[in-house]
Amino acid sequence: MNILPSFKAGSGTWRRLPTGIWALGFGSLFMDISSELIHSLLPVFMVSVLGASVVTVGILEGVAEATAAIMKVFSGALSDFLGRRKFILILGYSLAALTKPIFPLASSVSWVFTARFVDRLGKGIRGAPRDALVADITQPHQRGAAYGLRQALDSVGALLGPLCALGLMIWFGNDIRMVMWIAAAPAFVAVAVLVRYVREPERPGGDAPVKSPLVIADVKGLPRRYWGVVLLGVVFTLGRFSEAFLVLRAQDVGLGLGSVPLVMVVMNFFYAGAAYPAGVAGDHVGPRGLLFFGLILLFLADLVLAVAGSPLVVFGGAALWGLHLAFTQGLLAKLVAETVPAELRGTGFGIFNSLNGFALLVASVMAGVLWSAFGPAVTFLAGAGFAAVAIIGMSILSLYLPTRQHGNRSSIDTVRT
Repeated sequence: MNILPSFKAGSGTWRRLPTGIWALGFGSLFMDISSELIHSLLPVFMVSVLGASVVTVGILEGVAEATAAIMKVFSGALSDFLGRRKFILILGYSLAALTKPIFPLASSVSWVFTARFVDRLGKGIRGAPRDALVADITQPHQRGAAYGLRQALDSVGALLGPLCALGLMIWFGNDIRMVMWIAAAPAFVAVAVLVRYVREPERPGGDAPVKSPLVIADVKGLPRRYWGVVLLGVVFTLGRFSEAFLVLRAQDVGLGLGSVPLVMVVMNFFYAGAAYPAGVAGDHVGPRGLLFFGLILLFLADLVLAVAGSPLVVFGGAALWGLHLAFTQGLLAKLVAETVPAELRGTGFGIFNSLNGFALLVASVMAGVLWSAFGPAVTFLAGAGFAAVAIIGMSILSLYLPTRQHGNRSSIDTVRT
């Protein structure tokens, strides 16, 4: 499979993407600067300052992501019913922005839990409408690039957040609370960007609802190829737990408190750098090879992190982790968009993200228990085992995925439903 022509063909694609894609990307960028500035320090803050256990961190991260997952079903279905996604999108971002000042005020784990819960609630509200809106305002042949660009800008924010945390920790003498106060500002910039520059596409029928409220028949009517993509996403997620454990692994091998955010900087540097090229490649070649490559990267990342004895080795594992995300997340979103009817696009993304959120809950809780009982090496070895199982599962589920392109249409359109 030759990917090089695909990159050449898509080299100018980013210039032709709609303004709304850039606005969604920069909204994600600023929100991620805020979120990752906090979250790159949060696991250490909970364990070192508030006295929480690693199991508690795993449960907190899993429950937070599961909360976001549940909300994605409802927000996605509501955006389909209303035919308007921007209002729900802005609501989710605004709710997340309002939670940021709670973190530096936290005096106990319960405060952090509440803030993290509401923050992920906001993420759940915005996630499915945003992903559906990307598909709504782009042409089918641009969707891989569009999802890749949004993921890339999101990852740039996730890269800048820990970098800012690193610099601010040095500037303020490791005062975590002061750094978290500063983190609130970019979140409100994100909301302003989205309010100003995101526009809904015109649709027939004016402001009338485009469909009836979600019913079970809608879910049952989703094509088999869509459920294949959903299962594939769940399998991927079970092989990967919360990134909070990357931060804890860095501290475990001796990285100082003020330098711990570096592990997220490395991960997001590789995620941001590869996400857009991987998205462009997904527009021109079948996804099977790219997804296999992404799973192999996850397997290798877990192995490297399992044997890590120094910060440098942890950085290598984090780099592979970021590349795995780049080669899978945007491509899976593209596949969801291509396998559901347009009128159920928000619902489709909601179900996909919800089930993946529950898988992340299971994976994160298991990681926390394994870490406490057997140590970090066993935790990451277990992750490598799940990734190996995922590779086997991918071999089966990929029978429902396209292997090549037919003109401007992906052969996914030809897969039997």
